[in-house]
Amino acid sequence: MFDLGTSFMASVARDPDALAIVDGDVRLSYAQWLERISSLVAAFDGMGLKAGDPIVTVLQNRWEAASLHWACQFAGLTIVPINWRAKPDEIDFVIENCEARAIAFEAVAGQAMAESRLAPSIPRVAVGADAGQAELTFAEMVAVPAPTANPRASADAWSLMLYTSGTTAKPKGVPRRHRAERMAGLAHVAQNLYAHGERTLGVMPLYHTMGVRSLIAMSLIGGVFVCLPRFDVGQALALIEAEAITNLYLVPTLYHDVVHHPRFAETDVTSVRKLGFAGAPMTDGLLRKLTEAFSPELFVNHYGSSEIYTFTINQKAAAKPGSAGKAGLNQLIRVVKLGAVSAHDLAATGEEGEIVALAASDEAFEGYWKRPEADAKSLRDGWYFTGDTGFFDAEGDLYVSGRVDDMIITGGENVSPVEIESCLSLHPGVSEVAVVGLPDERWGKIVVAFV
Repeated sequence: MFDLGTSFMASVARDPDALAIVDGDVRLSYAQWLERISSLVAAFDGMGLKAGDPIVTVLQNRWEAASLHWACQFAGLTIVPINWRAKPDEIDFVIENCEARAIAFEAVAGQAMAESRLAPSIPRVAVGADAGQAELTFAEMVAVPAPTANPRASADAWSLMLYTSGTTAKPKGVPRRHRAERMAGLAHVAQNLYAHGERTLGVMPLYHTMGVRSLIAMSLIGGVFVCLPRFDVGQALALIEAEAITNLYLVPTLYHDVVHHPRFAETDVTSVRKLGFAGAPMTDGLLRKLTEAFSPELFVNHYGSSEIYTFTINQKAAAKPGSAGKAGLNQLIRVVKLGAVSAHDLAATGEEGEIVALAASDEAFEGYWKRPEADAKSLRDGWYFTGDTGFFDAEGDLYVSGRVDDMIITGGENVSPVEIESCLSLHPGVSEVAVVGLPDERWGKIVVAFV
């Protein structure tokens, strides 16, 4: 199997002059981008970095972040992208946990980096102007011409480590190999029917699985990744029109903001033919609004996670609102009874239970980084227990109803807040809604909607 660096080289060979990445005034073809990436690989060598070494990045979605991502794939380094809003103690946790050998950051993270206890102990790379104190700058790294980089990683080498959000504990590291990342990218291309030369709005963070998938997918098909460093509705609309964006892959919240922006009606969005969403359920009302606004040829509901990229795909999201569809190309899905220990304790059709996925998927991780207790909870007998609740309907389509911990138990009955939110969202007077359970002496909890 190809590693990711070889995959990028294949795209360069197919169409070297095709536009690859856009970020403001920066417009690079695949051949030009490879030159910058090669300079970065040579700079990594000059820093003494070795195969497998982790590099932390604290960056927004800029061309430098995308370039560092690809340079790590060529050099056989593990990129560890984290939220650019990370606090000093969060940066320190990641540096220590992943055993980082270098860190790249920009001005927006400059204060946190200055207050970090561990950042000064490893080489720091400053990206952009006024980033802060560092041993090296990105501009210096790419300014030195270098021979074309040859991919050094095998398909089994580590590609990146994503950190999942921590609610009750520290974030969990999710290490992923080249082969899993490449297969996830190919599945994303196939499941969204992407064609050569697609153009996507690169706004989902590159520390998030959706952002990484968009970047890799575009590079695999000779497409264009149009950077939007941080989400701004006005800028997003301007880029959609100016760059003739052909597909969008966003979370529902961003779609909501786009179609409700005052300038949406006057923006030419006719180039957008494919919509995809993930990360959270989409209300029936928003599905309807987007269908009317874009008239997409394809509207995909992608259900997955950082650990196992694809669980299920619904390529006709608007035709069957709320449905997450059927298992993806590389996946097998089950719904087991709530509280089940075994993946063989199946829930009946229509019965709400916990969603589990086969851990042998080509897109899957192999376990959390240094977290055996998390592995023991989530990985059982070759199955990944997602912690999500859902059920299969009579047609075999999956519906995701919430999280195991989010179910509202009222009067002894399990109530899904997602189902109620979707129903209320259909009312023309409801723009946003959130449903929670509040303590009640009689019912235990009562269902309350905030509209």
